[in-house]
Amino acid sequence: MTTNLQGKTGVISGGTSGIGLATAKILLEKGARVIIVGRDRVKGQEAATYLGSQAAFVQADLSMVRECQKAAGAILKVTDKSTPQTRPVQRQLDFLVNCAGTYEEERPEQITEEAYERVLNNNLKSTIFLTKELLPSLAKEAAIVNVASDAGISGNYGCSLYSAAKGAVVAFTRSLALDLAPYIRVNCVCPGDVDTPLVAKQLAAGSYTKEEMAAVYPLGRIATPEEIARVIAFVLSPENSFMTGAIIPIDGGLTAK
Repeated sequence: MTTNLQGKTGVISGGTSGIGLATAKILLEKGARVIIVGRDRVKGQEAATYLGSQAAFVQADLSMVRECQKAAGAILKVTDKSTPQTRPVQRQLDFLVNCAGTYEEERPEQITEEAYERVLNNNLKSTIFLTKELLPSLAKEAAIVNVASDAGISGNYGCSLYSAAKGAVVAFTRSLALDLAPYIRVNCVCPGDVDTPLVAKQLAAGSYTKEEMAAVYPLGRIATPEEIARVIAFVLSPENSFMTGAIIPIDGGLTAK
């Protein structure tokens, strides 16, 4: 199956690095226009320059509802300028990729309210409220992809808060797919460890190496951002029109064990 997104316009949260940036690059190669959202202005501007003229950057901290609202307004201003006038202004977006998130490790007895708010707000609240704010702007037959984690399917050691947040993203995806059918498709990808700045930060703070991390995967390595991005692009494609409510592991066989 091909992945044709020619002329499509959409949003990628967390699009300034890692999986989000790789996804933006691949979607542009497939003919789409992308608006990336991130909290760091400098990083976002650098990412938009790297991606080229068919990309735009909107700054927002999506862990706060008011920032999701602000981002939605800024996104509409961008699409007003770039979308053909034959399309209604309020229905300009063909896809949304909710990729914003963060990772923390702590044992259950170490969990604090502050950590709870950080992890749940960055991973779950951002997904729910950016989606809510952009729903009126999604075109008929648009597609949403939420990025969760293998930990949201099966759990993992030392990251119960993160697992809870990503598990909630999985459940949110299933319910949202039912609520938005038959027109808007909603699916979820669940990567294992991916060679991104987030994982590099995790390794720097942890007591294990990249080689030890890779050893738990049946394929013997962790993923590249591009491997996850290609699946996201495939799931978004209009040619993948009968998939909704799907939870898709991309984890080198980890959840098959």
